Amino acid sequence: MALAENRRLDFGKSAPKVFRALIGFDAAAREGLDPALVELIQIRASHLNHCAYCLHMHTNDARKAGESEDRLHMVAVWREARHFFTPREQAALALTEAVTRVADAGVPDGVYAEAAAHFDERELAHVLALILTINTWNRVALSTAKVAGTDERR
Repeated sequence: MALAENRRLDFGKSAPKVFRALIGFDAAAREGLDPALVELIQIRASHLNHCAYCLHMHTNDARKAGESEDRLHMVAVWREARHFFTPREQAALALTEAVTRVADAGVPDGVYAEAAAHFDERELAHVLALILTINTWNRVALSTAKVAGTDERR
């Protein structure tokens, strides 16, 4: 659908208080987390949710933050390319997958335990919050038919 044909609501304009609350939740979730890890989590959830809008935005953000093209290309297949990612990043990616696909099998104890082994309780809470926020943003973008490449933050 062409951008001009998009007749869906502008979530930020239609529900500004909710939109600002999401922005605040997102900002709070990121506090104290490595920016590279933040982008990896957001990229993987966006892959799983098929959210081109967020995937485009977060791969660009990762590049601007110095992320390598090799690692960006491997996020979708990180299990087969583990050597590109630290054990901590792998634990976060596995948790991202489990939480994003929570309806399939919940969050397995082993996945949670592995994440808990790599993050202290505060960090783990922030990782979980970040996973929740990107899943919310993906759903907002998909529901309102946001078009990849039209990042409105600028």
